[in-house]
Amino acid sequence: MGSNPTARAEKKQKVLKIKAYFRETYDEMLNHVTWPTWKELQNNTILVVVSSILISVTIFTMDYLFGITGEDDSFWRGLLGFIYYKLF
Repeated sequence: MGSNPTARAEKKQKVLKIKAYFRETYDEMLNHVTWPTWKELQNNTILVVVSSILISVTIFTMDYLFGITGEDDSFWRGLLGFIYYKLF
């Protein structure tokens, strides 16, 4: 290993910049971020779960109604596929 003072100084500057970044990030998260209260967090979680269920039921219903696969012996044809293959 060589003893290049310029390389050591640059390496030390990089380490100091990384330390400063983590120090500033910690300070920002602790003192400047507005965190939700426990009740707000619970309400938002319930909202997300209910919305996810409603969207998944809507997509399932649309897939069931319009799910024509084109294969006569397919297990999943949807309601329109079932009607189409029974009538025609």
